[in-house]
Amino acid sequence: MKTKIIIGSRGSKLALWQADFVKRELEKRNKNLRVEIKIIKTKGDKILGVALSKIGDKSLFTKELEVALLNKEIDIAVHSLKDLQTIIPNGLKLAAVSKRHNVEDVLIARKKGTTIFSFKENAVVGTGSLRRKSQLLHLRPDIKIEELRGNVPSRIKTFLNSNWDAIILARAGVERLKLSKFISSVISSDIMLPAVGQGALGIEIGENNKIVNEIVRSIHHEDTYIAVLAERALLRTLEGGCQVPIGAFAEIKSTGLYLDALVGSLDGKLTFRKKVRGSKKYPEKLGIQLAKSLLKAGASEILDEIYYTERKNKS
Repeated sequence: MKTKIIIGSRGSKLALWQADFVKRELEKRNKNLRVEIKIIKTKGDKILGVALSKIGDKSLFTKELEVALLNKEIDIAVHSLKDLQTIIPNGLKLAAVSKRHNVEDVLIARKKGTTIFSFKENAVVGTGSLRRKSQLLHLRPDIKIEELRGNVPSRIKTFLNSNWDAIILARAGVERLKLSKFISSVISSDIMLPAVGQGALGIEIGENNKIVNEIVRSIHHEDTYIAVLAERALLRTLEGGCQVPIGAFAEIKSTGLYLDALVGSLDGKLTFRKKVRGSKKYPEKLGIQLAKSLLKAGASEILDEIYYTERKNKS
């Protein structure tokens, strides 16, 4: 049995929390195993002054980690699953998924209890996510959006030093870093759908690394894996990335696997949202089915326009 493995991680506080969490869980379940963490800077960490939607790279926070995996400099890479592209590079695989944390987004405002609907007219809200922006503007067209980048603590600091009314962050990141005191309200997924894979950690390894595969399977959570498979199949079918406002959330209930998804226009004026139920035995089939249903309903027009604009800006 392998006695030492190296985790590759980004250097932000949240990424290191995630890597340390995986390290502790692996060592707890595998006696005599020693786990080290190696920090690797990604493109997304280096380009902080540009909106994610304008960089146009689906592997912003993963590519350098994947190169290190392929070069066998590390044994596993730990990702926020929402950052991991839906098509895994040749030679690698998603070997395990952690039990999912709370999936919702949260509102960080000046006053506890503030919600999207209690904002004053023309309130200013910071977010770097087109998914959040689209859903927010759909609910409150009067709201002004400000671009927000950086890690979780720096985003909160930016807000506190600004004259904005609020910012929106993922609940999982805020709670994992013990920053819950800043949360004004939790935004229900009925109101704002999360990003695909939000709240779950993805553990990526070399495709043929059977020893490490066996080790990481000890912390695998099958129900979360099934849910995110459905979400990722939907996103892959829609060919979505940072440039497209897409939200999705799948969960297993006693009556089957439920998948709720949305495609919105950049200005929030047009939104297509549908929910389906299927068998948890075929999560990817369910994701593809819902994606095709959204496209047929009219989401294809939104996507075509976004991709056309994207190509035009690049040329």
